Amino acid sequence: MNEIAISNHNEDPTVVKKNFRNVQIDAIAVGLTNAAAPFLPVFLSRLNAATLEISLLTTMPGITGILLALPIGQFLQNRKNIIPWFSAARLLYILSYALTGLAAYLFQDRALIIAILIIWALATLPQTLLNISFPIVMNAVAGPERRYELMSRRWSILGLTTSVTVFAIGQVLEWFRFPQNYQLVFLGLSIGGILSFYLSSQISLPETNPPVDTTENKKGNRELFAGINLQVVRGQKNFISFISRRFVYLTGVSMTLPLFPIYYVREIQASDGWIAAFNTIQTSIIVIGYLFWSRQSRILGARFVLIITTAVLSLHPIFTAITSDLWLIAIYAAVAGIFQGGLDLVFFDELMKTIPVEYSATFVAIAQGVQFLSAILAPLIGTLFANLFGISAGLILGGLFRFAGFLLFLLKKG
Repeated sequence: MNEIAISNHNEDPTVVKKNFRNVQIDAIAVGLTNAAAPFLPVFLSRLNAATLEISLLTTMPGITGILLALPIGQFLQNRKNIIPWFSAARLLYILSYALTGLAAYLFQDRALIIAILIIWALATLPQTLLNISFPIVMNAVAGPERRYELMSRRWSILGLTTSVTVFAIGQVLEWFRFPQNYQLVFLGLSIGGILSFYLSSQISLPETNPPVDTTENKKGNRELFAGINLQVVRGQKNFISFISRRFVYLTGVSMTLPLFPIYYVREIQASDGWIAAFNTIQTSIIVIGYLFWSRQSRILGARFVLIITTAVLSLHPIFTAITSDLWLIAIYAAVAGIFQGGLDLVFFDELMKTIPVEYSATFVAIAQGVQFLSAILAPLIGTLFANLFGISAGLILGGLFRFAGFLLFLLKKG
């Protein structure tokens, strides 16, 4: 998610149309591989990995992000064209699923768990670059006036592709024996990485020059970089306010991410088919959410969308934690999917509104760094709490953090 000192995308209508098309077709390729993501922690859970080990899938990207987000942001800030870096990062990250499938052929038991964790530790490098570059590229393609249009279309296509693929994965997991079923899934869906690499590399953006004051280095790169960031960031009060409140909400999200699959597998003994159904429902319904909330944002305003989506989604882990009825959990997943679509759109749009164009890569990196901080701490706190008081208690705690984030957004004036 990023954009480099570009405010307006290429004025050539042919290029604009081509970029929109590539971004939307790329969503199909990404959606194929995204369908495998919910099953990675499930795979580890079925391998009897410890709760803490499963939480590392959420924590490790945060550690890498905290360490490298700002340097990567500064690196991208000084690139005239970030598309090659964006597309290469996508390829390397998605191919990690292929390596996971391959590892399942080569290792067993504890050795397999360790191999998977090593693979995804290495994957955090391209993942960090991708997280920073994605909003920059999307914002450059759409421009400030068409963000809702572009992202609602892209995420709708991605959600539809993912939901159909997740349903197919559920059938494959039921048809084949463990662990061959997971091997086939991870290896087969990694083909999306190759398709995404080709499509994303075809996006055409005008070359940009870095801000003058980031290249006129009289004090040394590190001193100048730090000084500029502090001075510029302090002046962006809306940016600081937004990412602070978002941090609290995302802490609750990160806290529950590793707990949902553990709850499904260990607490309610859901089959792979049911787990696939939960994810299929949520990812298919989210398509409706993107279309619905894109319209509502124009009618009722972004603030209304932000408040209502954070409020409802804060209840999802709490309601899930207090029931073992599979059908009720599926209904909760459907409701969450509708409101998650609105939250994705409004979080993206509100963040980009607060970022000065000429420092877009640096500010996106700062925002990602703050998000990574919650990704490090929250899963550890959540799993520790769950180990002491139970998985349900951990989900409820995460829901309360989400609710606190909702209250902060609600109480903010303007």
